[in-house]
Amino acid sequence: MKLVVKDIKKRFGQKEVLRGLNFKFEEGKIYALLGRNGAGKTTFFNCLNNDIEMDSGEYFFEDNDGKRVDIIDSDFGYVLSTPVVPDFLTAREFLRFFLEINIDKIKDLKDENYYFDLVHIKEEDRDKLLKDYSHGMKNKMQMLVNIVSNSKILLLDEPLTSLDVVVAEEMKELLKSIKNDRILIFSTHIMELATTLCDDIVLLNHGVLEEIKKENLSNDELKNKIIDALKEE
Repeated sequence: MKLVVKDIKKRFGQKEVLRGLNFKFEEGKIYALLGRNGAGKTTFFNCLNNDIEMDSGEYFFEDNDGKRVDIIDSDFGYVLSTPVVPDFLTAREFLRFFLEINIDKIKDLKDENYYFDLVHIKEEDRDKLLKDYSHGMKNKMQMLVNIVSNSKILLLDEPLTSLDVVVAEEMKELLKSIKNDRILIFSTHIMELATTLCDDIVLLNHGVLEEIKKENLSNDELKNKIIDALKEE
């Protein structure tokens, strides 16, 4: 299965942010979406997630036979850089509520504690109010509910930027473990994450998408190629 992005355009007033995005994202891969601040990475995600209306273009699935398959809203999961969780609930109440409303979409339903273990949330923290969670722990809960909902496409908008080293490593290993039957697009401006965590690198530069091939390039060569591509005109 592939996510096909075709000629997506978006402008705000006189500023043309997305000038015609075209790309095919393949299932089973983590893609780094690299771009300078203001390049339009979040705008692209918001268009895909139907949070804002694109000016033109389309996106759809392409199955293994090359046939078009329409995408529905529930096919997308969206992990924000600043986690949004209901502070008035405990982590267990939030997870339980999410499991109940998504019961029809969850394959092989597990016990609540299985899911907490998946994202390394300690037993003593599972019945705490989410308002008392740290940024990193809230981020884990946001990641968890998107994984549980079995979204086919996971949009990750710089979710590791402000996490401590331990939590960031846990999240990276989790992403690697779930990528096989999903399409993961990881927005970041951190070069090391793009080159070490992700399978493919896509630059959003001057309103268009460009793939940077990792094959046959050393780390230094890859970094220099990315930097050169992202330099201001």
